[in-house]
Amino acid sequence: MNGSKAMLGAAESIKAPHNVIMEDRHTLTVSGISDVDSFDEQTVIVFTEMGELTVKGEGLHINRLSLEVGEIMIEGSISSLAYSDSKPAQEGGFWSRVFR
Repeated sequence: MNGSKAMLGAAESIKAPHNVIMEDRHTLTVSGISDVDSFDEQTVIVFTEMGELTVKGEGLHINRLSLEVGEIMIEGSISSLAYSDSKPAQEGGFWSRVFR
């Protein structure tokens, strides 16, 4: 049983590949996401292995979301995609970083 826990921990540390596929500026599929920060009809912000991805447009909605697989599908009129270097806070937050 202890060996299976070690294998599970190793599997969790493997990072999913990050891919962005846009079809006709209407459908966007992104893999390699770790979390959704916020979303509304004009903006969707997700955290990826490559940083924070902001999708802007009109009538945006999340058609499919699977955090287990790390994939999201967004539909609507997409006007821009932008990355920033922000990444989600490490698990445990501030105190876990202080007491490392």
